[in-house]
This record gives sequence, C-alpha cells and structure tokens, in this order.
Amino acid sequence: MKKHKFNFNFKNSLIQKLIPWLVPVLIIVFWQLFASIGLIPIRVLPAPLGVLGAGIRLAETGELWRNIQISAVRAITGFLVGGGIGFALGLLNGISPIAEKFLDSSLQMIRNIPHLALIPLVILWFGIGDEARLFLVAFGVMFPMYLNTFHGIRSVDPGLIEMGRVYGLNTWGLFSNIILPGAMASILVGVRYSLGIMWLTLIVAETIAADSGIGYMAMNAREFMQTDVVVLSILLYALFGKLADVISRALEDYWLQWNPNYQKA
Repeated sequence: MKKHKFNFNFKNSLIQKLIPWLVPVLIIVFWQLFASIGLIPIRVLPAPLGVLGAGIRLAETGELWRNIQISAVRAITGFLVGGGIGFALGLLNGISPIAEKFLDSSLQMIRNIPHLALIPLVILWFGIGDEARLFLVAFGVMFPMYLNTFHGIRSVDPGLIEMGRVYGLNTWGLFSNIILPGAMASILVGVRYSLGIMWLTLIVAETIAADSGIGYMAMNAREFMQTDVVVLSILLYALFGKLADVISRALEDYWLQWNPNYQKA
C-alpha cells in the first residue's frame, strides 16, 4: 500500500514539474513542422534543428561558452551592485522616517527616468567599455529592489513589532526576527522583477559597440545574415531568464518556509 502511494506521489510530482514545459515544447514542435514543410521561410526564421546546429558549431569553437561567461559575469555583477544599493536604501527609508523624508522624493524622480534613455550620456561618461554596461544594469535593477524592500518593511504588522517589544527584543532582535522576515516576501518579488530587468538591460547594452557577450554575438551574426545565430542568442536570453526565475523561486521556498502561503501542499 505504501509502495503504491509512493509511486502515485512520485508520478504526480513528475507530472506537475513537466506541465509548465508543455507549451514551449509544443511551440518548438510546430515551429519545426512548419519550417520543414515551408510555411516558415528559413531566411525569416530558421528551424529549431538549424538553431541547434548553430549552437553546436559555436560550442565546438569555444565562442559560445566565452560569450555566455562574459554576459553572465556582467549580469551578476550589475545585479549585485544595483540590487545591493536598492536593498540598502529600501531598508534605510523603510525603517527611518527621517531618511525617507530626505531621500525618497529624489529617488522617485530618478526612478522615473528610463534607464535605457541614459545610454548616450553613459557612453560619454564611461566610454563603450564594460563600465557603461555594468552601470546600466545596476541602475535598472536598483529601483525594483528599492521599492519592494521599502514596501515590505512598511507592510510589517505594527502589532507584531509591539509584541516583540513586550517580549523584550532589542532593536536588532526586532529587525532580525520580525521586520526582515515579515518583509521577505516583498523583497523576493523585487529580486524576481530585478532579474528580468537585468537581462533586458544587458541585451540592449551588449548590442552597443560591444566586442563580446551574447548581444554582441547576435549583432555580429546579423552583419553576416546568420539568422540561426541571432535566434540562438534570443533563445539563450530566454533560457537564462527562466533560470533566474527558478533560482528566485528556490530562494522563496527556502526563506519563506515558515509562511503558510508559500508552503507546498
């Protein structure tokens, strides 16, 4: 009886994990089918097998792995810098009303400037090196982290804070045991949103006078009409975006295990 129950639970869990991939797999299957019968011209959109062949070819030369590594380092560095600044400012303004009065209005004005519109100015400041790309990524991810951290801190139930004081918690105890855990759900939403902004910004930044990275690989392929490499680059960005989302969900499962809304049935 227990064995059958285990098998059923295992199969059910496996099905649940495979369901989200059903639509992407069907899209690829129909894409390959339509390309094979000529409904989709190869010069417009190469077949998935052609894109896979381009990926294998670039992987064998080492170009694919080198560009992936460079793009990943740029993305992670920009996220850590910008996300760290946004997180710190969100904590500061969320905890201190005085800091909010001094800083929040200025941050809100800067936030409403489209960060990609700063590209000409950023090039004048930093040139066309990696510093410009890192600045754009950091600037893009900073404000989602700031807003969600600030909102999370201010959304903590005041009754819980008062209860913590009654039980004798000091300032650090209130922060570590009540305020930060209570704000963590909102902070992790900021992480997920920032990870999407991170890749979006990097795509644009790497297509401007770059000499390496996935965006550069796509722009260079465009010059030689290599549509399969261009599509490969787009799919790589999509896969990395999915990977970032998986990581953020894993962080939610780990840091919010105490929260009934995030506990698995």
